[in-house]
Amino acid sequence: MKEYDIIIIGGGVVGCMTARALSRYDLKILLIERESDIGMGASSANSAIVHAGHDPVPGTLKAEMNRLANPMWDQISQELGIPFRRSGAYIVAIEEHEFGCLTPLKDRAQRNGVIAEIISAEEMRKREPLVNPETTGALFTPSAGMVDPFAACVASIENAIANGVDVLTDTEFTGFILDGRKIRGIHTNRSDFGCRWVINAAGTYSDQVMHTAEVRKEFKITPRRGEYYLLDKSEIAMNNILFPVPSEVSKGILVLGSTHGNVLVGPNSQQTTDKENKAVTPEGLNEIWQGAQKLVPSINPRMIIAVFAGLRASGNAACLNPDVDYSHDFVIETAREISGLINLAGIESPGLTAAPAIAHRVSELLQESGEKLTEKKSWNPIRSALPRFNHLTRSEQAALVAKDPRYGRIVCRCEMITEGEIVAEIHAPLPARTYDAIKRRTWLGTGRCLGSFDMPRVVELLSRELNI
Repeated sequence: MKEYDIIIIGGGVVGCMTARALSRYDLKILLIERESDIGMGASSANSAIVHAGHDPVPGTLKAEMNRLANPMWDQISQELGIPFRRSGAYIVAIEEHEFGCLTPLKDRAQRNGVIAEIISAEEMRKREPLVNPETTGALFTPSAGMVDPFAACVASIENAIANGVDVLTDTEFTGFILDGRKIRGIHTNRSDFGCRWVINAAGTYSDQVMHTAEVRKEFKITPRRGEYYLLDKSEIAMNNILFPVPSEVSKGILVLGSTHGNVLVGPNSQQTTDKENKAVTPEGLNEIWQGAQKLVPSINPRMIIAVFAGLRASGNAACLNPDVDYSHDFVIETAREISGLINLAGIESPGLTAAPAIAHRVSELLQESGEKLTEKKSWNPIRSALPRFNHLTRSEQAALVAKDPRYGRIVCRCEMITEGEIVAEIHAPLPARTYDAIKRRTWLGTGRCLGSFDMPRVVELLSRELNI
């Protein structure tokens, strides 16, 4: 049985960033992911926002982690080569009564340590010409931003691998190896692995991991499905993030730009008991379209090129403290009922934003539990991103093609993705072994033709490069 100091269950953005943070220390670490690739859960189906932190209830872990993590993204994006832009975000009031809601939202933002200002209707229309002309004003939070969430997963885990972390995909946790009430390892569908610590970052299945160890039997993940439209960037362009005035249960339907140039519409919030059901529904899609048109009336169905849905790992963490409204708060803790388990559960929005701070908190929890963390002298925080042909100047493109002719062969015409980029991802530190894995890394197949032109060629490349 192969031995590790720490095993991380779950390859979403929280697990990947935790692996990277711990790779700094002299520890033997394994990350396992049950899917064929990392980041295939909530990390690849969300609104791709680094939230300012105006929304979480003050005093909650959500609010604290959001506040701590938001300023980390500038350095992280530079170190890891992640597309990131501080665009700011607007909570847009459409009617007079909604404008009155902006003041308490501003007060909550300030209690969370977030800079926020209320701007006039005229100023809102000036900053975003596509906004509903009937807007009565908006709350602006300048520290919000746009990020590529899957790039954050890939970059983090590639940097972790470069610093000695082992990663196994297609590897499902099936149980703990225990010595009394102390964890000695885990069972998986592939093999058993020994360890002193397990970090539970299993997303929608984090409750089941806890219950396998007879920990927190009262805690339950009830997924909430959110549906989205992706709009054609040749039909509509937007550089802002537009929120509606929120309801009691949701931030509402957003209309926002992205680091890829597409406009995203959604999500709604539908509670479900099925942890695998990511299907869109006619009713849900109609709901988000109507919500989007309230913010941007000029959008029309011709702009739609794709629909998708994601699941948020919403947990019933209210039991943590009955004196404060911790409903659906994060769970970030060392388990009391068993030795060697750290739970990262109920990590819904703003989980993407909070991931760097959660990863840092794991290091603190380990130290508080007596783990000596010795920093490696060889630790390197830098991960160089692969070249993106469509983002280069003509002279840079010519130089790249001269060096490797495969970069001169366009495979995806909509997004101008080349054979060179695809081959590089197939042989990356965490190899892209499927069409969807390459799609998530390069953005091929996301244009108007939705991959109908490039898919046969990509399959040929996968066959050739992987000899399958």
